[in-house]
Amino acid sequence: MAVKLGVRSILLREKVGTLYGVSVGTGDPELITVKGQRLLQEVPIIAFPLGVNQKPGLAEKIIARWITPQQQKLPLYFPYLQDEGQLQQAWKEAAATVWPYLDQGMDVAFACEGDVSFYSTFTYLAQTLRENHPHVTIQTIPGVSSPMAAASMLGLPLTFRSQNLAILPALYNVDELDQVLSWADVIVLLKVSSVYSQVWQTLNRLNLLNHAFIVERATQPEERIYQNLHHHPHLTLSYFSVMIIYSGKKE
Repeated sequence: MAVKLGVRSILLREKVGTLYGVSVGTGDPELITVKGQRLLQEVPIIAFPLGVNQKPGLAEKIIARWITPQQQKLPLYFPYLQDEGQLQQAWKEAAATVWPYLDQGMDVAFACEGDVSFYSTFTYLAQTLRENHPHVTIQTIPGVSSPMAAASMLGLPLTFRSQNLAILPALYNVDELDQVLSWADVIVLLKVSSVYSQVWQTLNRLNLLNHAFIVERATQPEERIYQNLHHHPHLTLSYFSVMIIYSGKKE
């Protein structure tokens, strides 16, 4: 009897669909990988983060040219806030929305801006699904992340030779910036918009304003680049803004 149940369990697991985390890059639709494009065109269900105020989000805009009318779109709500309780509730609701399709044997592709393994919303969705359904199959497709896109738009190498690179989500780590600047040769600050004034003051004190660049909405039509930051003590930046600081320790 135990053997029969085991075989049945295996058969049931084989019927579960696969969740694909597809990296779609930073804005330019041509930055998506060939594999990512193929999967987006093959799966019956396309999931993506819902945009602010019910408007299309960045991931949805990037993949719009690849989706066909025959595919079902599945927008998922992920709030832009820091309250842990509300975030976990949103992740649970998103997982509960995706699971019935997977349970019916349907593959789902979740389109994620940037790279799925780099501070992405997909990570939380995948973790929540694994906790609730350990037998779920999840595959990730890598892509272009914001630091690489920003450096490309600046026409500068992100790093070279023996330089040390530090990447900080500035919103959470702004107090660590002084310490990181003491050892890192290149510092990338993500989510810099809400703490820009604090970062500017630190860079001004350390005479690094001329060594810092901001790329807002890299590779998107609305892209803007800021340099010579001593002229910009106050900036209103979008969420999709990256700062790169070249400390000049190793030239």
